[in-house]
Amino acid sequence: MAEMTPDHSAGRPAMLTVRGRRLRVVVRDGEPGTPPLLLCNGIGGTLELLQPFVDALHPRRGIIRFDLPGIGGSPAPVVPYHLATLPAVLTGLLDQLGHPQADVMGFSWGGGLAQQLALHRPRRVRRLVLAATGTGSLMVPAAPRVLRHLMTPQRHRDPRHASRVASEIYGGTVRANPEQASKLLRPSGPVGPRRGYYYQLLAGVGWTSLPVLPLLRQPTLVLAGADDPIIPVVNARIMHRLIARSQLHVYSGGHLELIAEPDRLAPVVEAFLSAGTAVAAEMKGRVRT
Repeated sequence: MAEMTPDHSAGRPAMLTVRGRRLRVVVRDGEPGTPPLLLCNGIGGTLELLQPFVDALHPRRGIIRFDLPGIGGSPAPVVPYHLATLPAVLTGLLDQLGHPQADVMGFSWGGGLAQQLALHRPRRVRRLVLAATGTGSLMVPAAPRVLRHLMTPQRHRDPRHASRVASEIYGGTVRANPEQASKLLRPSGPVGPRRGYYYQLLAGVGWTSLPVLPLLRQPTLVLAGADDPIIPVVNARIMHRLIARSQLHVYSGGHLELIAEPDRLAPVVEAFLSAGTAVAAEMKGRVRT
């Protein structure tokens, strides 16, 4: 794909070269002078995965989404990478797009990346949202029967497999409607090579934020599902205790609730990010706990 600049008005995918890595990026312009929201996705998820959540956010909220190396439309790197090296790539992306600072939201695996960015490039992160995520290798883990399903990208590629395992690994609303998981996990757009999934899996090996969470200084919203088999809710409570300027919002639902029921959670995120602005006042009436 040829090099191009992001189409800000239409949100059309573009290919950007950032610190030697080719990334597929989509930008939605927002309110001038307001930092955009940089979204960090879960493992194996393309930037389209969070489309339902993006659609539920305030239309004036600027959004930056990207595919990690080897995921979706971003080419796989020659050798594996590590989560600790990605903050430099994300700050390079913000530089190219002309943003000195951003709000950052990490979903699932992407929550680790969001924490890493906030810890190592603190001036580039205004506010932090951690959704359905944990602290890496040092956390209360999921049950082994759940973890084994995360070792393969099959649920992103095989709708029947995704439906079979949905109730067990995702919980929440998909327990009653497991077919919903296959629709949520297979949005339109490129999927990427299988090795991209394994590269992303390897990128988090040995990484943990647990000992350094007290160093986080950004206002932080921790979102957790009460019925999340992948990330037990106790992890969110631990993170809330360790992050000094954090808020905890535990919602009824599971791991995919952010995209399965975005109208419930997007107003919570909006109110936190807007923090006293006119947009926050407009959205406050829509917040449901």
